[in-house]
Amino acid sequence: MRVLVTGAAGFIGSHLSQRLLARGDEVLGYDNLNPYYDPRLKQARLDRLLPLDGFGFVQASLEDRAALEEAFDRFKPQRVVNLAAQAGVRYSLENPQAYVESNIVGFLNILEACRHRGIEHLVYASSSSVYGANKKLPFAVEDSVDHPVSMYAATKKANELMAHTYSHLFGLPTTGLRFFTVYGPWGRPDMALFLFTRKILAGEPIDVFNHGHHTRDFTYVDDIVEGVIRTLDRVPGPDPDYDPLDPTPASSTAPYRVYNIGNHQPVQLLRYIEVLEDCLGRKAERNLLPLQPGDVPDTYADVSALQRDTGYSPSTSIETGVRRFVDWYRDFYRT
Repeated sequence: MRVLVTGAAGFIGSHLSQRLLARGDEVLGYDNLNPYYDPRLKQARLDRLLPLDGFGFVQASLEDRAALEEAFDRFKPQRVVNLAAQAGVRYSLENPQAYVESNIVGFLNILEACRHRGIEHLVYASSSSVYGANKKLPFAVEDSVDHPVSMYAATKKANELMAHTYSHLFGLPTTGLRFFTVYGPWGRPDMALFLFTRKILAGEPIDVFNHGHHTRDFTYVDDIVEGVIRTLDRVPGPDPDYDPLDPTPASSTAPYRVYNIGNHQPVQLLRYIEVLEDCLGRKAERNLLPLQPGDVPDTYADVSALQRDTGYSPSTSIETGVRRFVDWYRDFYRT
């Protein structure tokens, strides 16, 4: 297939692009290489993709409607994976405008481009952050997600609503994936594993929020990519079991689906740090702090719907995944 991948120089997007190319798909990567974190890491990911047969690249933003539509018209994708977004919960407290521009305006441009060009399937990144203040665990796609606690979460919930509108009005098949704390080689420097590794190796204390007692459904990037590809290959139709008298956020009478994509095995942050210390062979000096505004105490993915519909089955333990990240980090930064 011809697949347009936005955010192709990002963490998940670069891994996904490699896997699609390896199986014989053509990929057009689309990314603005913005400086939210070190663009040199984004360029290094991109440099691994550029020599590969079947890969092309456009540097532009989702908000640049003309550039986006030109990319669609030139490449003529059959399917689209939208992973480009302004990420990060804490940054959304400081710069909410960036989230509206990229995650709302940019996503609308994606929907319009897909609608007018007969795209077979749009898969897009949502987030476990949409569960917000929910206390019921594990988080299930059938749960209400009407109480976000960050602007980032609000924009991701808005994406799901916008996608449903286009699925309903125009018959555009869309699938939203609520990612749960993705980690692994080539990861994002603003994520805990990257921050902790850098500081421990530098002999600096690490900030441990909520005194390390919160849990996260840490999901290894290869498991995430496997789930994205399985989803991309399964174009949704109207849900024959959908009951408008008992509606669910997960499906619809339109060709629309939302899934959790996680490891289904939450781990306490303190345990995650212990695994990292074992891999690094060093102990961390811990600066214990309260829970940060916008953060949630626990995440735990119920992935039964994705397993049922695609056969998705995450298999990477944190011991294996963190070791692979540390090996990559030491090699990439020559530490």
